[in-house]
Amino acid sequence: MASENGTKPKKSAARKRRDLYQKTAFLFMRMAIIFVVLILLVILADIFMKGHSVITIDFLTQMPRNQMTEGGILPCIIGTVELVVLSLLIAVPLGIISAIYLTEYAAEGKIRWTVEQAVNNLAGTPSIVFGLFGMALFIKYIGLPRSLLTASLTMGLLIMPVIIRTTQEAMLSVPKEYREASHALGVTKWETIRRVVLPTAYSGIITGIIISIGRAAGETAPILFTGAVYYYPRLPDSVFSPIMALSYHLYVMATESMNIEATRPIQYGTALVLLSIVFIMNLAAVGIRRHYKKKVMRSN
Repeated sequence: MASENGTKPKKSAARKRRDLYQKTAFLFMRMAIIFVVLILLVILADIFMKGHSVITIDFLTQMPRNQMTEGGILPCIIGTVELVVLSLLIAVPLGIISAIYLTEYAAEGKIRWTVEQAVNNLAGTPSIVFGLFGMALFIKYIGLPRSLLTASLTMGLLIMPVIIRTTQEAMLSVPKEYREASHALGVTKWETIRRVVLPTAYSGIITGIIISIGRAAGETAPILFTGAVYYYPRLPDSVFSPIMALSYHLYVMATESMNIEATRPIQYGTALVLLSIVFIMNLAAVGIRRHYKKKVMRSN
């Protein structure tokens, strides 16, 4: 507010210090964002420059030949897509149901606290532990073969904690007034959750699914023990067939190939295809999230 003679009051020393701290914090945030983006661009540029030369129609649509040194990577692409889709079909419903129970129905107490801590710990468990657990449970104990199904079940267990936590956070961010208004109109608790809470939380839920897509497509250890094979020059004919996957294929070619340097362009080309698949899936999920976000905004 201006003083009577039209001059603006001088800022106090404390106000100047707060403004300086704020400007400094914003500067460091911008620098951190720029640094992260630059690293990402450098990595993507390096992969593209070294891998784009092998990306052809034949590379994407043919079966592998001569122990993967010739031909294409079509089984790897199909196997990766099937693995991600089936893992999400297993993990997303169970994860969302678990989050609904923990957020809306479970009473405060030691049991709920214990379950939430277990979910948090599982989210930070190394992926190779999930791989060993999946092999012990699904293959050794239940007797399932090393296949797309066992790999997807193991991967579903891996990404489920992430979906549970992100869904919980999304549901907790829905204002309590929405629930109270729905209950005041005589709507049941389940209908309130289904028609009010979940549509409002869709954006956050899909964010968790986006994170899970990248992890399901890029993890190697869980499928190493449960379903992925290096050389299987045919498409899986059922969920009980073994699969080739881009991440596992890339790992073997970069570490155990007979001629690593000679296959270096194929390695980078495989990495480029894997990144492209993850980007396309994430783009589709972002489009779905925006659709539901606009739908919720219009309904409000």
